[in-house]
Amino acid sequence: MIEWSEEDLMIRDAVRGWIDTEVRPNLDALESGDLPPYDLIRRLYKTFGMDEMARSSFHARLARAHGGTPGEAAPDGESADGGRPGGGNAAMTLLPVIEMCRVAPGLVSAMGVSLGLAAGTIMKRGTAAQKRRWALDLLTLDKVGAWAITEPNSGSDAFGGMQATARKAGEEYVLNGGKTFITNGPYADTIVFYCKLDDGGDPREREILTFVLDRGMPGLEQTKPFRKMGLHSSPTGELYLTDVRAGADRLLAAGAGGGKESARQNFVTERAGVAAMALGVIEECLKLSVEYAKTRELWGQRIGDFQLIQLKLAKMEVARLNVQNLVFRHIEMQRAGRAPTLAEASAMKLYSAQAASEVAQEAVQLFGGNGYMSEYRVEQLARDAKSFQIYAGTDEIQVTHIARDLLSR
Repeated sequence: MIEWSEEDLMIRDAVRGWIDTEVRPNLDALESGDLPPYDLIRRLYKTFGMDEMARSSFHARLARAHGGTPGEAAPDGESADGGRPGGGNAAMTLLPVIEMCRVAPGLVSAMGVSLGLAAGTIMKRGTAAQKRRWALDLLTLDKVGAWAITEPNSGSDAFGGMQATARKAGEEYVLNGGKTFITNGPYADTIVFYCKLDDGGDPREREILTFVLDRGMPGLEQTKPFRKMGLHSSPTGELYLTDVRAGADRLLAAGAGGGKESARQNFVTERAGVAAMALGVIEECLKLSVEYAKTRELWGQRIGDFQLIQLKLAKMEVARLNVQNLVFRHIEMQRAGRAPTLAEASAMKLYSAQAASEVAQEAVQLFGGNGYMSEYRVEQLARDAKSFQIYAGTDEIQVTHIARDLLSR
């Protein structure tokens, strides 16, 4: 794949038109936190029939995976892509992501965590009964999901430093601990919660368990949204669990590799998706910069005639082409039924995140004093783009995963 097809462009233009009508007029409310993003995302789903596509795909996949046998966990390699925008159509999955990230990347973070991580984990690891109970409402966006793994004292050491625990108590588990930087945490109806089995062994080596929790369970506290540097349209908060009792019906199947492997699969999904998010930011920053370079005049001529400005624009275009090619590669891999390895996903994220952040910062510089003002929008995109280098694993963690893969060959 070297370019978007005519069908892809029709989808892109339709989504772009919807965003211009529905999202851009609400940017100030999204940025201030006065407007949570979920109703907007639901309207996107209903406008393009994504909710019905997700519902049909869910029932077909459930019948295929379980063959009418309830209680059987899904195959470990089953993809959750069919539940995301596009129902398995790779381009339709990513085009809304790219287009929304041109305007409000936080919307994509909120949507992606609910669909790709929360619903995706349940679809990969849940029984048929668990999928019916929780996943369908998430896939149609009738409910909001959160994926809770990060803790205040663990950060990049997500597994070894994890302190949240599950203690067996008869037929139930008692959960305790805290999670931080949880996307959708303040508003989530359904939470996929990772913790360690409290079995008295070495804390760093204990088994990782995954539970599905519901808003309002006794002992579960969801904080108000944090104030953040960027991604203001994506609510982020903390979770506190104090003796939360969860039955075995809330425990997801461990599968091959246990809870750690489940989380790693989601890291791959999340990191590969950052390339599409970065492309949206790069495209919008380049568009705004070209328009400004054509119209802004200094010393009697437009600034686009100055070579230093031309150099900035040229570097932005190189970054756009490179990141677009990574997105095309990811689409082709999906069509071929192959998921990227953790190292490949890390490489995609590392390059794309750095490219988006650099392009956005250069856009601010090109705009000069105006670029530092919020009404010119590159200021917002620069703040949002920086998050790509931090969440889903910092740049430094991506380097580690790529290098380890190279050295293990």
